[in-house]
Amino acid sequence: MKEAPPAAPADDVQSAPPPAPGADRHPALDFADSTAALPGGQRYDALATPDAARRWLLARDLISPDVRMYEVCAARSRTLRGHVRALFAARVEDRMAPAESLRAVNEALTRVPAAPLLTWDETDGPRRVQQHPTDQAVDHALAALAADAADLLTSPDATLLAACGAAPCDRFLLRTHGRRHWCSTRCGDRVRAARAYARRSGTP
Repeated sequence: MKEAPPAAPADDVQSAPPPAPGADRHPALDFADSTAALPGGQRYDALATPDAARRWLLARDLISPDVRMYEVCAARSRTLRGHVRALFAARVEDRMAPAESLRAVNEALTRVPAAPLLTWDETDGPRRVQQHPTDQAVDHALAALAADAADLLTSPDATLLAACGAAPCDRFLLRTHGRRHWCSTRCGDRVRAARAYARRSGTP
């Protein structure tokens, strides 16, 4: 088996790519893009360790500050991310989705109750809140990401889903600006630089 390239530290600001177009609308797109191939055979992974995964989920209000993250939870996050990426790739390439990835997303969707519970207190009166035990916090976070992935894939935005065209980057984006096919200015600059070099050197 080919060994995966080493992951860059998740808190390495130089390595962290900026959010791709559409990530502000779809947390699942941001989730899929929390790992990326970098030039030089490196790989960025914002979920590489429990602390990194906790920071990523916390920054997106998917868990509360009191939630502790263990490797088993970080590993489950990375596994679901892989399945979401497989579904996005299938949509971009217009082919059938892997059955195991469909199962994984549906299992994440149904692992926890989705309906907010009814509560009642003297200050706020009756209201519905999404309550769950702390030990199910990651399950709820992954369910929310799975739900958003399903929403994206079945929404009009699915027609805008694309893979970044700047090798070696393997992130996804929504084509919100015409023919744009790269996920960041950094990748766009690399594409333009490669084209300019090809013109100067006469390479095809």
